[in-house]
Amino acid sequence: MASWPILSITTFLPLVGALFIMMLNGEDESGKRNARWVALWATIVTFAVSLMMLARFDGASAEFQFVEKQPWLAGTIIYHMGVDGISFPLVMLTTAILPICIIASWQSIQVRVKEYMIAFLVLETLMIGTFSALDLVLFYLFFEGGLIPMFLIIGVWGGPRRVYASFKFFLYTLLGSVLMLLAIMAMYWSAGTTDIVALLKFKFSYSLQVWAWLAFFASLAVKMPMWPVHTWLPDAHVEAPTAGSVVLAAILLKMGGYGFLRFSLPMFPEASVLFAPLVFGLSVIAIIYTSLVAMMQEDVKKLIAYSSVAHMGFVTMGIFAMTTQGVAGGVFQMISHGIVSGALFLCVGVVYDRMHTREIAAYGGLVNRMPLFAAVFLIFTLANVGLPGTSGFVGEFLTLIGTFKVNTWVASLATIGVILSACYALWLYRKMVFGQLTKPALLTIRDLTPREILIFVPLVVLTILFGIYPKPVLDMSAASVSALVDNLQTSAKKSVAKGK
Repeated sequence: MASWPILSITTFLPLVGALFIMMLNGEDESGKRNARWVALWATIVTFAVSLMMLARFDGASAEFQFVEKQPWLAGTIIYHMGVDGISFPLVMLTTAILPICIIASWQSIQVRVKEYMIAFLVLETLMIGTFSALDLVLFYLFFEGGLIPMFLIIGVWGGPRRVYASFKFFLYTLLGSVLMLLAIMAMYWSAGTTDIVALLKFKFSYSLQVWAWLAFFASLAVKMPMWPVHTWLPDAHVEAPTAGSVVLAAILLKMGGYGFLRFSLPMFPEASVLFAPLVFGLSVIAIIYTSLVAMMQEDVKKLIAYSSVAHMGFVTMGIFAMTTQGVAGGVFQMISHGIVSGALFLCVGVVYDRMHTREIAAYGGLVNRMPLFAAVFLIFTLANVGLPGTSGFVGEFLTLIGTFKVNTWVASLATIGVILSACYALWLYRKMVFGQLTKPALLTIRDLTPREILIFVPLVVLTILFGIYPKPVLDMSAASVSALVDNLQTSAKKSVAKGK
């Protein structure tokens, strides 16, 4: 059993599904139907294999597990894969969200269905690869490769301004990543290897740490996205098809947080301590400023997109608090936000499919015609606010506690964001769901279909389960988080002793 390359199978199974769809004939109804079913089964089987990994995953170990190592390019770059308590929850989130995305696109996507499903399956492989790669060059290939299918998903199946949004998304992300590539080269020249496991033990010089940290930050801050390089996100969300928004919010944004936890903190600890105040400042601005911007939005998707930027502010704040609670809260918040914001975009997709508008003013009184939808939307709205008993509360609470230990001002200011998120989220809910049913177009709107209920049930269950019982996620990452924080605190003491 040990020799079975289960991680590679999980990573490349969606690609097999994509190749299978390529061989299907025709753009007629049967061809479209077959493409949908192949994509669905490919993602379900991938999820099933990842559940087998979950059963064998040892949360008590901080070591990398399911490690696979093969020589690959020029004897220097190796095909090296493995997961630990920081990356494995994100792999599970990816495999769980993708079948939901495929089901969500079942009826809304009617043109180029084959190509759409291929794009999603290729994207799944690249996202799992990003979280599993243990070689810098391999990581970079997966990390950057994910741009291409997402660029096509927004640019081909998006809204009226899709070309503008897709190019903006592509250029912002690519520009930051060029600097990261230079940092990877510098790290190779310094350490003589691109193997992440070896680099985690290597001690980089202080000056290289500072420059490499800034280069990685340029790329990861855009991906998160942090203020002020967040402006591509609202445009990308508004124009992307529903499932595209779900993947973008649930998984692609988490690559930035994962990069901080995998590279910035463990490999450049002294630079991370140096730049922590900068990250705190940007995180607080993101939490407060984008919450205020969200309150002024007239488009539902834009409002949720800005709320995503604010919630990612909690993640960066928690990570750079460099305390056990802060980092654990950052990891948990990424998983929780993946479930909750993905579900909110699915909620928008439900009403958009019926009404073909995202203007908040076009809705009102939905509870009269869509009681089921109103209940589901309420659960995710409250989770987004961070209501105790939902997963949103646990992540925010842990990041705030972890930050409070280090800097009371930053934690206090971030708490304002919690209040503001309640303002815009409950305002949105009141405008759309309550009130009188006065608009004629809404008089015939129908409630959730069985297919839509199937999508929402697992997300509702996870949101409430992780809110009441967050132990599974926290235990999975506990050993890796402790090892990371211990390493950081040792480096911080050394740098203080040196007078840095």
